[in-house]
Amino acid sequence: MSTLLTALTMFALSPIWARQPNVVFILADDLGIGDLGCYGQTKIRTPNLDRMAAEGMKLTRHYSGNAVCAPSRCVLMTGLNPGHAFIRDNRGVADTARVKKEGGRPENEGQFPIPAVTYTLAESFADRGYATGGFGKWGLGGPSTTGEPLKQGFKRWFGYNCQGVAHNFYPVYLWDNDKTIDLKNPAFPSSDTFKPGEDPTKPESYKRFQGTEYSADLIAEQALRFARENKDKPFFLYWPTTVPHLALQVPDDSLSEYQGKWEDPPYKGGKGYLPHFAPRAAYAAMITRMDRAIGQLMTLISELGLDEDTIFVFTSDNGSLNGTHAGLAGTDATFFNSAMGLRDGKGTLYEGGIRAPGIVRWKAQIKAGGTSDRITGFEDWMPTLIELIGAKDKTPAKLDGISFAPTLLGEKQPAREFMYREFHGYGGQQCLYMANWKLIKMGLSPGKGKAKSRVEPLQLYDLTADPTESQNVMAQHPEVVAKMEAIMKTQHTPSPDFRMPALDR
Repeated sequence: MSTLLTALTMFALSPIWARQPNVVFILADDLGIGDLGCYGQTKIRTPNLDRMAAEGMKLTRHYSGNAVCAPSRCVLMTGLNPGHAFIRDNRGVADTARVKKEGGRPENEGQFPIPAVTYTLAESFADRGYATGGFGKWGLGGPSTTGEPLKQGFKRWFGYNCQGVAHNFYPVYLWDNDKTIDLKNPAFPSSDTFKPGEDPTKPESYKRFQGTEYSADLIAEQALRFARENKDKPFFLYWPTTVPHLALQVPDDSLSEYQGKWEDPPYKGGKGYLPHFAPRAAYAAMITRMDRAIGQLMTLISELGLDEDTIFVFTSDNGSLNGTHAGLAGTDATFFNSAMGLRDGKGTLYEGGIRAPGIVRWKAQIKAGGTSDRITGFEDWMPTLIELIGAKDKTPAKLDGISFAPTLLGEKQPAREFMYREFHGYGGQQCLYMANWKLIKMGLSPGKGKAKSRVEPLQLYDLTADPTESQNVMAQHPEVVAKMEAIMKTQHTPSPDFRMPALDR
């Protein structure tokens, strides 16, 4: 009798769905939390993502895995925080500047690879019988390395492998599984490509280098195809789009939707990026075109009869090009309020650098129109999604992530004790969240990275009273600082490949 009671109790506590739900995980690239209408954007149209939020739950305290691309994606894929995850900064194994300039060379591309023993989010789905497909930008290991996506749980891959190549939306090739396919696009031009006396900010000059095969469109087509081909079994569709990462490039039909809507000073080019005659219009158009493609997938899922059985997730890999990166390649985060008033942007652990949009829609289970201010991060997605598909007992051990599936399903959940971040670039940074407090350290690798720390090394902010991190209250709360520093020390594991001198002594 007790055995039967135990079995019935376990049945009652475990989610049992009619079928294992599909998961569509969409990851934008350098998208600010303020770039979506559902988070307050007024200039850029995002009707499909706004609908996704209205029909699901919007997260208001969601954090990317890190301040730049590769280490953020490593946190997402592994469920480990940046002090334990393998990749802790952007680091190529190739001369990515030359790769980009030459239009890409498959034999020379790729980032520092995650090891073969890494257990990824894709593998967790594959081990549960899911079809797994990735469409977009990888950045966790070049071709023929231990980190390439086909060795890390994906059965299908289409798009970019290398972040350097992905700086061009009209590349000369893309990866189709383990082979490259040639595209009818010109090689990415350098500044000396323009003719003497030619004005690179004129539309006719720019359009000489605009290709005919827009990578974001090709990637979206393959994502939709994967959903169609796997409609009869559960699938994990990972869509790490390259939008709106630089360069600013978009087909004319989308650009025309925004041209002339506001003053739009041309960008003259530089630092390896193409000039653009209407950079504000291009940025807005890229995001709206991405939103359109997401809407097409949402429509397809509905037409296939899978709407009740599909979990949609949308987020971004780090903050916008605000603060430290303001104006890079013609972007204008201030004009669009991309950081939503938060401090700084990509490349820093301030709120503007790692606070990300977070939307979760599951029509069958998540109440429409909800919001959550629970602190959540990229490391939480693995345990959360595993629980949502009914496999909580198969969650890998020793994850840093905490499932917030109960929150999504409308249940009360204990407050998180803390969340940790560290970033080895841009002078070396470290931060910890605990209740309303945020402790941040800068200058942990002086002289390293793209920028030295120019602020005090230790800062404490009360994010409830001061969400823009303008008042350092460290001196008033020494006991809080001491407690948080002690936790920080437990979360950093030294890495021989990504050293942080101030922490690795």
